[in-house]
Parts: sequence; structure tokens; C-alpha cells
Amino acid sequence: MESCSSASLAFFSLPLTTARCSWKQKRSSSVQVSSISYQKFIHFALDETKRRTQLFPSPLQENFNSMKSMDGEAELQLLSFQAPKIRLLRNLNIESETMQVLDFAVFPKPEYDVPIFCANIFTTANTNIVLLDLNPLHDVINQRDYKEKYYKRLIPLGVKYAELLPWGGKLTSESLKFFSPIVIWTKFTSTQSNYEALYSAFVDYYQAWLNMIDEASEETDASATIRNREAQHRYLAWRAEKDPGHRVLKKLIGENATKDLLKNFLFNGLDELGSKSFLDYFPEYCCADGTVNEKRSIIGKSFETRPWDARGEFLGDLFPS
Repeated sequence: MESCSSASLAFFSLPLTTARCSWKQKRSSSVQVSSISYQKFIHFALDETKRRTQLFPSPLQENFNSMKSMDGEAELQLLSFQAPKIRLLRNLNIESETMQVLDFAVFPKPEYDVPIFCANIFTTANTNIVLLDLNPLHDVINQRDYKEKYYKRLIPLGVKYAELLPWGGKLTSESLKFFSPIVIWTKFTSTQSNYEALYSAFVDYYQAWLNMIDEASEETDASATIRNREAQHRYLAWRAEKDPGHRVLKKLIGENATKDLLKNFLFNGLDELGSKSFLDYFPEYCCADGTVNEKRSIIGKSFETRPWDARGEFLGDLFPS
């Protein structure tokens, strides 16, 4: 449940017990989590998508629809759809008295090089951590043509929300490779104005993504489709291996159910889009015994402030000097 890239969702490393304690300690001065719902976000996204294209239930819906946590205190609601240009639109919503989680993503079919829409929101009574982005399918730090094709006209939108929802702190070099210049990575307290700004950002970003997919033309070059497929598979491999949502899900539904949910629902496509492994894409994470290094960052560099300027130009270097 990252996104959209693993290191970005550091909030999932918060122990559930810590979340409960913080909620109890600050209950009198904070918004009760049970009063917060991200259903409004999902209803908007589905209604707006249906207005523009024909949505069909995904075959995944049969096996992934709703679950209860092992302690019975949290409900996991799952939705999945597909459309003529959309390989998978899926959502995971977790609701309990102490925590609300929204993990919403839309993956284009590989015949289109459109970015991946990604929204991850984690809420406790006194903490909100957000990752909202149009994750680039291809490199936007070095590949200027792709960046200008999809993000040039959206830079003012990113600047607007960078002021309303400021940068949330350290983000690793590895994670940045999966983010765009308009990424919203933020943390904020629970206030009505912050929630309104977040919903506004979600609406604007999703409409921008829908405009992209509406305007996208199917690749006529088979090699371009192959590149898109591999780029999406690489993204899924990273998310499925390094997503810190593993921790929350394992506590809620157990290890086996978590593995199934990650591979076959949240990051569905690992088996269908390619055959490469995580270490094929990211050999720097290989340990001496051939296993995957559990560290989030091998490079060891992070960005505490927003690494893009107001023109969408990347600042600095991904690698330590």
C-alpha cells in the first residue's frame, strides 16, 4: 500500500498499538477517527470514471471484496474494475475506530504510456500522512520528453498544492524514481481545512489523470507497448516487495492473507505482465546468500525538502556525493 512507492509511506511503520495509544491520549483535542471516511473520495472517482468511460467489474472482485481483521475490529473493503483503456482500477479501504486507510490506484493498459494514478492516505486521530501522485511510467528526471508530455501543463497544479500541503519529510532516492514533479507527500493534523484541501487535490489530480487517459492514443509500435509493460511490471515488483503496508496488513489479517492480497490484488499483474524478479530489476538489493535485502534504501540518500522547483525541475542528485 505505498505507491505509491514504498519509502513514501513511512506511516505504515507506525505500530497499531502506538496509533491506539495516541488516539486515546489525544481524544479530547482531536477528531475521532471513526468520524472520518474516505468513501467520498471513492464515490467521486467511480462516478467521474463512469461518466467518461464504461467500467466493468474486474474478475478480481469475486475473490477480493471484503475482509475482517483477525481481531474483528477493522473492516477491509475492496473494489476492482476495468475499462477499455484501464487494466485495473482498484481500491482498498480500511476502517476501524483507531485508523482509516485509503489505497486507491488506477493502472492503464500497457498499450498506453499514461502514468499510474496513486492515492494513499493514512489517518489516526492526530496524524494524517498522504501520498498522492500520477506515478510516471517512465523516467521523468532524465527523460525530458516523457516529462513534458504528461507533466508540463500540470506543474502549476503541483505548485498550488505544494503550498497547501507541504512536503512531509525524508524520502529516499529509490522512492523518488517512482514519483512525478507534482507528487504530494505530506503530513498534517486533523482539521477541516486540511481535509478540504486534500479532497480538492484528489479531485483535481484524478480529473487530470482522466484527461490524460481520455486523450491517450494506443501505441502503434509493438516495442513501445513492450516497454510500457516492462515499466509497469518493474513498478509492481518494487511495490510488492518494498511496500511498508505489509506490516499493517500482517497485523490485521496475517502473513499468508497479506501475501495473497499484495500479489493478486493490490499489485496485480506481476504474473501477467512479465517474468522478471525483483532482483532482476534491482540487483543492488541482493544479499550474499541471494535473498532480498530488507533495507528500504541501499543508496542511503534522502530528501527532507521538496526536490523539484516551481518549474518542475529536479534539484540535486539522486546519488550521494
